[in-house]
Parts: sequence; structure tokens; C-alpha cells
Amino acid sequence: METSNLEYRSPLAAAFQSPHPSSFLASQTATPIPGRMSRKRRHLKGTEVSCCVKYILFGFNIIFWLLGAAFLSIGLWAWAEKGVLSNISSITDLGGLDPVWLFIVVGGVMFILGFAGCIGALRENTVLLKFFSVFLGLIFFLELTTGILAYVFKDWIKDQLNLFINNNVKAYRDDIDLQNLIDFAQEYWSCCGAHGPDDWNLNMYFNCTNSNPSRERCGVPFSCCVKDPAEDVINTQCGYDVRRLTDLERQPFIHTKGCVGQFEKWLQDNLILVAGIFVGIALLQIFGICLAQNLARSCTRTSVRRKTGSHG
Repeated sequence: METSNLEYRSPLAAAFQSPHPSSFLASQTATPIPGRMSRKRRHLKGTEVSCCVKYILFGFNIIFWLLGAAFLSIGLWAWAEKGVLSNISSITDLGGLDPVWLFIVVGGVMFILGFAGCIGALRENTVLLKFFSVFLGLIFFLELTTGILAYVFKDWIKDQLNLFINNNVKAYRDDIDLQNLIDFAQEYWSCCGAHGPDDWNLNMYFNCTNSNPSRERCGVPFSCCVKDPAEDVINTQCGYDVRRLTDLERQPFIHTKGCVGQFEKWLQDNLILVAGIFVGIALLQIFGICLAQNLARSCTRTSVRRKTGSHG
């Protein structure tokens, strides 16, 4: 019986008999294991952050950020025009409300929140995303608390509103922005003063004392006047000396109802609209919080799984 010429050679022997042993070993060790690699690929693929959530949050915040930047720019421009930026101490000189504060505060908050949300979503930064969601949640909680307290303490809020309007009536001529705000409110709600035209006695230019040398003595601002449809040009002197008349004689010339009562009536007439606006704002805030929290958790899981996957 003849012995076969075929001789079995082990892989180790073949490696040493090969002209290039090192290349043979490299080719043997570099062979991938299909099952293991496919499982790892699927594992890493499942850890990817949702692009849909990421870019919805980014788009949501880029609009927020741009609006905040616009409000902040308008506020700073208004202060620069009034010389406040060159004399910071003048901020506290005004007895009433400076409307520019609304633009500065609201714009600043929107700018910071929008910036944190944009960068947090784009860079998948969990710290910025958590800051965004917590800060937005705090604002939502403050709004909710304010609404509940305003409903519970309606009489106190009404007294504070009266005090607020009277303080601004006193400072009517001290700031052009405040003056424009009061004129807009009185024209829009067809009112005059907090409770009526006589509230303008609180202002040093409109009071009826004999020691007042102003030409506007015993008068009211033009925004209290009943508009004549036939007049194309606003008569800024229509309120001069009008408070020398009796209440009945005033009615054809000026609005005799107070702004507090007119504002309450407007709220009652537009309750659905006002409630819809507040609910819409609240839903947007909740939507932003949920998106930020979802993306932050997704980023955290992705980071952990990538680290464990690289070690595996």
C-alpha cells in the first residue's frame, strides 16, 4: 500500500516555512470575525443621537435667540439715544417705569436661553442642554405661580396696579418712552388716568393749584381726548383747561373712564384670546423643555455606549 504524497502541515509550520513569516501571521490575525463586527456595528448605530430632535431644538432656539438679540439691541439703542449708557446713575432717577427695561430684561433672558439651546443642540453639550431646560422650567414655574397668586389676590393686584399707574402719571413728562406708553394705553383703551381725569392732579404740570405756572394746568394729555374723525392732524392742545369743566361738560371732549376699569373690561371681553396666548406660550415652553431633556439623555447614553463599545 503506497503512502500518499500529500503531507499535512500545521499553520505554525506553514508560517515558519513561508518566505515572509510576519506577513503570514498578520494576514491570519487581521481576519475579521463577521458576527462580532456586525453586532458591534449595530450596537454603535443604535446609540446615534436623533437628528430630528437635534435640529428641531436648534431651529426652535435660533428663532428664540434672534428675537432676544433684536429686543436687546432695541433696548440698548434706546438707552444710548437717551444718554443712559453714558450716565448709568440716571437709570434710578426716573420715578415711573422705563419701558426700555422690558426690552433689556426680556431680550437678555431670550438671548441667553436661545444661545444655550442652540449651542447645546448643535454640539450635543449636555451641560448647556440641562441649563436650558432648567432655566426654561424655572421661568414656566414663575409664570404659573404669578398667575395663581394674581387670581387669588385680585384685590391686592388691583391696588398695586392703581399705585403703579399713579406713579407713572407723576413721571409722565420725565421720560419720552414712558410718555409714549401712557399715551398709547389711554388711546387704546379710551381712558384717562387710573380712575379718571382727576388723577392728573398728581402730575406737577397738570395739577390745578394756583402755584402751577404751566399752560397745561387743569388739563390732561392729548391722549385723553375724544378723537374727531374729521381731523387728520392730532390736536395736542385739546386737553387744555378741560378739568375746569364739570364732569358732564367734559364728556364730549375727553374720556372720563379710568384705565384700570377699562383694562379689566378689555380682559373680560378678550378672555379667550388672552388665555389662548398664555396657553400657547406655556406649550412652547413645555415643548422646549421636553426636547432639551430628551436630547440630553440621548447624548448621555450615546457617550456611555460609545465608550463601552470602544473598550469591547
